[in-house]
Parts: sequence; C-alpha cells; structure tokens
Amino acid sequence: MRAAQLTAWRQPLALTTLPDPTPGKGEVVLRVLACGVCRSDWHAWTGSDPDVALPMVPGHEFCGEVVAAGAEVTRWRVGDRVIAPFILACGRCGDCAAGHQTICAHQQVPGFTRDGAFAEFIAVPFADTNLTALPDGLPPHVAAGLGCRVTTAWQALVGRAELRPGEWLAVFGAGGVGISALLLGRALGARVAMVDVVPEKLAYASSLGADVVINAADVDAAQAVRDLTGGGAHVAVEALGVETTMTGAMRALRKLGRLVMIGMPAGEHTAMTLPMDVLYSGQLTLQGTRGMPAWRYPSLLSLIDGGHLDLSPLVTRTIALSQASDELAAFDRPAPPGVAVITDFQT
Repeated sequence: MRAAQLTAWRQPLALTTLPDPTPGKGEVVLRVLACGVCRSDWHAWTGSDPDVALPMVPGHEFCGEVVAAGAEVTRWRVGDRVIAPFILACGRCGDCAAGHQTICAHQQVPGFTRDGAFAEFIAVPFADTNLTALPDGLPPHVAAGLGCRVTTAWQALVGRAELRPGEWLAVFGAGGVGISALLLGRALGARVAMVDVVPEKLAYASSLGADVVINAADVDAAQAVRDLTGGGAHVAVEALGVETTMTGAMRALRKLGRLVMIGMPAGEHTAMTLPMDVLYSGQLTLQGTRGMPAWRYPSLLSLIDGGHLDLSPLVTRTIALSQASDELAAFDRPAPPGVAVITDFQT
C-alpha cells in the first residue's frame, strides 16, 4: 500500500510502499476514505510526543470502508463504512465498562502507538468496541473530523463542561478544534466568543456565526471577554495547549465558570504557571479532556442528521497524500483557516 511515513523529526514524510495490513483477532482493515491533518500530528512530527517511535505512519483522524475482518469481529462486514475515534479502547477493562474509554489502560492510538491513516489502508483494533457506522449523507472528508477534532470538542462541551443553552462560551484558539467548538456551541444554543491572533481565522469564525471575535494581539483578550459577555464566559475552551491561552481562558471566566483544556500540552508547555488566585477566588472548575468515548457518537450524529449542525465549513481544503508534509510544516506558523483532509492517497 502507499503510505506517508515519519522517519525523522521535522523532515518531509517519506512516501513509500508498505505491506497491506491483515486483520488480527478483533480487528478490521479499512480502506481509508479520508484522514485529517491535525495539530496533534504536528506534535508527533516534531518529536514532542514521547509515545511515537520511528518509523511511524501518522494519521489518527479518519474514516474508511471495511475490506477485511478478523476473528471475533461480529458487528462489521466487508463493505461497511465506518468512523473510528482516535483512542481505540479495549472495551473489556473496568474503565471501559464504566464508560470511560478515553482513559483505558490498554488503548491504542493510530499515528502514535501504532501506524496510522496517512496510508491507503489501516488495521483497527477492538473494532466492535470502537467503530460507528458512517451515515450515508455525511461525506467522508467531513466525517474524518469525527475521529478527533469534532468529537474531542463535543466531549469537552457536553461530557465535561455540560454547556447549557444561553451560556457564553469563550474559545481560545480558532484552529480546527476551536472552529469545531464554535459550530457545536452554536448548535447547543450557546453564545460564542472566539479568541485568536490571526485576523483571517477570526474573520472566518465570524462568518460561521461567532457572536464575538477578539484579536488577542491587539487587546487584553480576557478583559475583552469579560466586558463583552457582561462579566465573563460561563465556559471556556483552551484549544492550543499553551500557557498564554490557558491563562487567558481562566481570566476570561465569570465566577463559578468552567474551563476545559483541549489543547495538547507538549514540549516546553508540559509545565505551566497559572493564576491560581483566579481559580481560588472565582471558584472555577478546571478540567482536561482527551478524545471522546465511542458511546457518545449517537447523540452527536443525531444532531447532524436532524439538520442542526453543518460541519462542512470545518474543511477548507482537501489534499493528496504527497501534500501532508506541507500541512504539517504549516503548523510551525499561523496556519490558514479551517483544516486540511487527505482524500487522494495515490498522489
């Protein structure tokens, strides 16, 4: 199969031919229909993620068509089109039984702990536990985001912050997960303030219905959020994983506000100095989140099927496998609005 392989940190991916995967027990092999290029892939590409050992095929945000099923797979047949969460939980441990698949001790993560979906085919473990049918009306390039960015934002807003209609949501970072939070927040009936330093991203967020856009390069973003929302956001989402945005998100909250950290802290950002006086005096709730348990897919897909959520604006460019390296390198600087999704695995 054709694949793009990470063989050295911060170097172009090697376009190569690898053996087609075969399914083990409980696994299926998918023909990859689409795979997003995510900021988390950039962390792997830079060598910031300790789980990644070279060589590795990146790609964790994908959907595909079943082409082979291994022993003990009961839910899926050849020809089924499916979505996969990026955290592939075992489905058998105590955490999985309690519905907490994202903390499964036996989890596997494509592109990080095993080869991912920057390839024509991918083997997916624990298939019966994790896979969800791809709705007929959802194009693969849009559905790819349901593997990471959209579902991570959904878990943050619904599973962690319990965002309610009419509340103010402040999103710090207008990249892929930030725009996902914007679209989902509006669908849930919240008012949304978007914070970034890239004018083009803020203009795009405004075109998608953000109630307020704030350029943190020009103003004190936290103070602007408090002023424009009448006292601060009820919920804040941090979507970059850096100290500056974490601090801003904390300071942007009203008392009893809830902050969910979605951004992956890596490298120099694994340790941060935060305003704990704000946490204490505001009686804030500070939470982390990573991925989404597979059992939450039905509620999200129902929102989409009911016409209450259009995710298509999230994807602003579809690319070939050979262009993945350029997209990864683009995260070294302010990337263009929206996300890139690989749909052509031949060129």
